[in-house]
Amino acid sequence: MSEKEKSAAGNAGSPPTPRSGSRGFMVLSILAVVLIGLNLRAGITSAAPLFLDLQEFLGYGAFVTALLPSIPTLVFAAAGLSTAWLARRLGLSGTILFALCLLSVGLAFRALPTTWALLAGTVAAMCGLALCNVSMPSFIRENFAQKTSLMTGLYTITMSLGATAASALSVPLALAAGSPTLGLATWSILAAAAALAFLPFMLMARADRPAAPATSGISPFSLIRTKRGLVITGLFSAQAILAYAIMSWLPTILISRSMAAADAGVILGVLQVMSIPATMFSLWLVNKHGMLRGAFFLTSISAAAGLTGLVWLPLSLAWLCAVVLGIGFSIFPLVLLVISFSGENSEETTAMSTLAQSLGYLVATSGPFGMGLLYSLTGSWTVPLVLLIGVTGLMLWLGVVASGYRRAVVQRVP
Repeated sequence: MSEKEKSAAGNAGSPPTPRSGSRGFMVLSILAVVLIGLNLRAGITSAAPLFLDLQEFLGYGAFVTALLPSIPTLVFAAAGLSTAWLARRLGLSGTILFALCLLSVGLAFRALPTTWALLAGTVAAMCGLALCNVSMPSFIRENFAQKTSLMTGLYTITMSLGATAASALSVPLALAAGSPTLGLATWSILAAAAALAFLPFMLMARADRPAAPATSGISPFSLIRTKRGLVITGLFSAQAILAYAIMSWLPTILISRSMAAADAGVILGVLQVMSIPATMFSLWLVNKHGMLRGAFFLTSISAAAGLTGLVWLPLSLAWLCAVVLGIGFSIFPLVLLVISFSGENSEETTAMSTLAQSLGYLVATSGPFGMGLLYSLTGSWTVPLVLLIGVTGLMLWLGVVASGYRRAVVQRVP
């Protein structure tokens, strides 16, 4: 074994930080995971039920209409690249705190009743989300080395809870505030609360953790030369195309079929709620029975079935489609789990997370933007939904391959 390999193996098995076993530290760690999770989809799903109201209120045209739901994935792709660089300078917890502050400011900025403020605030908020998205697999690995699957499940469940609340309450909050932009800005309060609650955890972690040795850093793009890097990035891309296309356009699809906007937001909430027990079941299959491949089959086939229902079932059964799609959405924690085990240490895991999420979200932009563009060209949601069904087939194949890479040795592409 080379010296570099010995060093990596030593880092992977290094003991936890001094307070990592104390009750106070663990409570703060779990609270941090919960509050961050609650925020990571609320800023996206809160906007989806209001897209038509925002267009009418601000008066922007078709290009902004297609661009707005595409901003999250575009920004995730660009901003995620800076996460590893920031983590080496601010530390992992410092990067997360900075991200939460940026998220809060960006969401609050959307209160201004102008199109440029809506776009600029969304970009800033999504930069904060991008940093959190990339940092969280390493954060969980670093603070919950023995309970990675459990905490990944808790993290994704709270993401679903936040998304559910945001999609269901978005329209009522906008009505109460008197405008859709003010309604969107109210979610900055949740982000600010997460930042304030995360601060004591960060201070305690830094006080107890010894200074880390200098490292040369791992380039995320060196991992694209590996088979595992290609497969994980492709898998992340496929599930992100599905997730962000549906989160962005499901309410609009239902509204275009004569469903009330508030009811359409509730249907999106049903999808998010269903993803919670589905996530618990999927992770149970993995933890208790080692059925990672079976969990990928379950989630991918469910996603395909839900999309098929949206195409051919009547509007009265939209709730059933949302339930089945919710099962499909539970593929996300499975992908995070694969990423969490993808490196020999937290630095390599962060690099893999940066690669998968940066390139993955760039590719995933084709989901929400492409659906909006296809709808404007065809006047129907059938073609975009059928193409998404094809994406679930790719997702299944990549998930089956990725299930064999858990704890596997990275193989170079010739």
